[in-house]
Amino acid sequence: QVATRCESDQLPQSSHHAQRRAAMDRLNRIARHVAAGAEPRPRAASAAMSPTAAAAPSAIVAKLKGKIAALAKERTALKAELLKVGDTKIQDVTVEMAINGARSMKTMVTETSDLDANKGIAYRGKSLFECNKELPKAPGGEAALPEAAFWLLLTGEVPTDAEVKALTIELHARSALPQNVLATLNTLPKDTHPMTQLSICMLALQKDSKFAAKYDEGMKKAEYWEWALEDALDLVAKIPLVAAHIYRRTFKDGSAPSYNSNLDWAGNYAAMLGVNDSEDFKEATRLYLMLHADHEGGNVSAHTTHLVGSALSDPYYAWAAGLCGLAGPLHGLANQECLGWLLEVQKELGNQKPTKEFIVGYVEKTLKSGKVVPGFGHAVLRQPDPRYMLEREFALKHCQDDPLFHLVDMCYQAIPPTLEKTGKVKNPYPNVDAHSGQLMHYYNLKEENYYTVVFAVSRCMGCMAQYVWARALGLPIERPKSVPLDTLAQVALKK
Repeated sequence: QVATRCESDQLPQSSHHAQRRAAMDRLNRIARHVAAGAEPRPRAASAAMSPTAAAAPSAIVAKLKGKIAALAKERTALKAELLKVGDTKIQDVTVEMAINGARSMKTMVTETSDLDANKGIAYRGKSLFECNKELPKAPGGEAALPEAAFWLLLTGEVPTDAEVKALTIELHARSALPQNVLATLNTLPKDTHPMTQLSICMLALQKDSKFAAKYDEGMKKAEYWEWALEDALDLVAKIPLVAAHIYRRTFKDGSAPSYNSNLDWAGNYAAMLGVNDSEDFKEATRLYLMLHADHEGGNVSAHTTHLVGSALSDPYYAWAAGLCGLAGPLHGLANQECLGWLLEVQKELGNQKPTKEFIVGYVEKTLKSGKVVPGFGHAVLRQPDPRYMLEREFALKHCQDDPLFHLVDMCYQAIPPTLEKTGKVKNPYPNVDAHSGQLMHYYNLKEENYYTVVFAVSRCMGCMAQYVWARALGLPIERPKSVPLDTLAQVALKK
């Protein structure tokens, strides 16, 4: 600090004035954003080269914006009505909630999806069973297209086939990666965890953030969501290509993935991986990416993205932070941990076929050793996970020749009653992680360290839809109050 202060003291007087002017300019810019409806400042001379100096939006993006704007007007009016009775109590906060991770504490607003303990996740009020039935599909396919789910999350409407086709074309048009992103990726050691590579690439994309560029230009607060949407579309378009590059360089020969814009968003991603060229694998990928697209706002990756975004960090910063949460073993890594457990059980089975008796004995032994059975139970759900059930339906149709699926099937039959007998488990049923790894493994995507990247490609849609809606509703910076244990003791223990 002394050195810095002395160097500053030696600056010419003009430098001090320049620093003060720069500080005042920044304060004025912040003030303009705080005041709703502030006029934008004149565009800087360099703005002609900025990421926002783009052509008029395509017809499908204009249509998408129109639908979001209409719904945002309605929801913003409802928000204003609710704030008139803002002191209405919706829940009592307990000591356990404060200590145990804010579990079930209602402290956020998320428009895109809602998680019910008995019905599972719903996208804009539609169950996943309804989504998989009603959303448009690839020609001849049975799985709902993930980009159709993205449209639903953004607009609250089931898109038409034509709308989804146009959105797919739009995403393909936005998919090209800047050279700096690939250059950055290629500097990383190939044994760097794929999720680390993905997070770094998302930050490398940030220099082209349209939201950040427009913010620096002084856009109106009412325009935040539109430029957030531009970044969201770019991110969703580019992340499958980034993810495919990571897979090819980390686990294969490093050759660039072959991009096919004639395929849908998920089908193209499946093809770029190069592990299986069957239509069934494309269908499995479509199903997986649709099912994992959103999971309300309280999970680690969604909440982290929301929290960082509430500071008006652009979508790239926010999603890179969310990815770091998704990489945790208690969140996104659960998928690969479940597969690892299944493979251990399969190894112990040897050439035997799995039986209920064997599974029950193995689970009892696992529990007695103080370990948990991965893939069973859920923080919120109290019924079988609909995502698991939809993957099970797919596997029953397409994976009957897979010994690993036979094991998954036997676990489904044997483990819930075994856990229920302990009397210690609120939800003994399997969650989606207990099945997803089997599907990937069956179609030759066997690198477990990559599974969370596939999860990330999907969850990007939900987190970006949530980001857009947080800006559309004008939600403020998030700042909950924390307390030390002594404060809780004073209230609960009267100490």
